[in-house]
Formats: sequence, C-alpha cells, structure tokens
Amino acid sequence: MILAAGRGERMRPLTDTTPKPLLSVCGKPLIVHHIEALANAGIRELVINHAWLGEQIEATLGDGAQYGVRIQYSPEVPEALETGGGIFQALPLLGDGPFIVVNGDVMCDLDYRSLPAEPQGLAHLVLVANPEHHPKGDFALENQLLRAEGPVKFTFSGIGVYRPQLFAQCKSGKFQLAPILRRAMADDQITGEIHKGIWTDVGTPQRLLELNRRCNQ
Repeated sequence: MILAAGRGERMRPLTDTTPKPLLSVCGKPLIVHHIEALANAGIRELVINHAWLGEQIEATLGDGAQYGVRIQYSPEVPEALETGGGIFQALPLLGDGPFIVVNGDVMCDLDYRSLPAEPQGLAHLVLVANPEHHPKGDFALENQLLRAEGPVKFTFSGIGVYRPQLFAQCKSGKFQLAPILRRAMADDQITGEIHKGIWTDVGTPQRLLELNRRCNQ
C-alpha cells in the first residue's frame, strides 16, 4: 500500500493544484518511484489511498498496467483518514496476510525484497538516522524490538510490514497509526531494522528542490 492521501500543507503552494505524490522528482512523479521500486521487487498488487485531488492520481496512474502492476484505489471521502484510518479502510483490498506500507512522500533506495515476508510480531518497521528537521527521532531499537522510548531514538522511515491483526481493535474513521504501534511495542510485537542508505522526507518545497538538484548532479 502506498499512502497518498495527505493534503501536503507544508508543500504549498505546489500542492494547491497538484497532489504531493504527483510532484516531479528526477523527471517523474514521486509516487512512480515507489511503484517502480515495488515492481522491481516482484510486488505487483498495489493499493493506493487518496483524498486531496485524488482524481489526478487515478488519471495519471490508471490501473498500473504501464508499470507492470495492478493498482486498486481506496478513496477517502469527505476527508483524509490519517495513516491509521487510511490503512484500516483499505484492509479488505490488502488481503489476510502481511503487507508492505510505504509513505508516498519519502524517497528511499531500500530493496523491498529485504523486508520480512512474515514479521515475527504484528509489524516490522524500517528506521533511519534522524534528519535535521527531526533530531529527536521516533522510536528506539533494542535487540531488534522497537521501543517507544530509549537512550537513542531513530526516525521512522514511513516504510513497514504489517499484519492485519495489528488493527483488530480499530474502528472505521480518522485515526493515527503511532498510538497503535506504541501499544504493540509495549507487548514486544514490533520488530525493526535500520536502513543506512538513501532516505529523504520530501515534505517541503526546499527539500523537493534539493532532491531534484542532487538528481541533476
């Protein structure tokens, strides 16, 4: 699942007329980089949620055939459901087994084939070194188990593998993912790893400009 429902407030005015996943990075829409990376890893069945200007996403990507994948969409109306609510709504499209979720507004060179097909617990998250704009990080890693707190915290990359059972107690509506993850961490149900390769949170016009500048070097 590629998360693509955000309004992109920090990216305005670019996102006033274009949804953030369709902003150009290195000559192609940001979301296409994710689709190609997933396809290259042999993942052909994709789900994309959308809200703000979502019709543009569907019109651009279609059914995914041009990328060698099959795309199903999970529209969120009348407003975006946040990360947790968006994933929960899409569960019927994602099947009964573990599934990968990727934030649509990051750039990362992770090889998705390296992720566990069957997480030991309810989820497996990819962490990265803390960027300048997020110095305190999100979660700690202790013997491959994620902790909500710890002496050294890393930033959640926005990439993870989830079991549907993580959302067993959830109800339809708008809610965040982080509280669900923290509760599962307390029960030793979330494993993790640190990705040391390329990762960028494409969250502002300046970061988008810098990313495109690096592409052209």
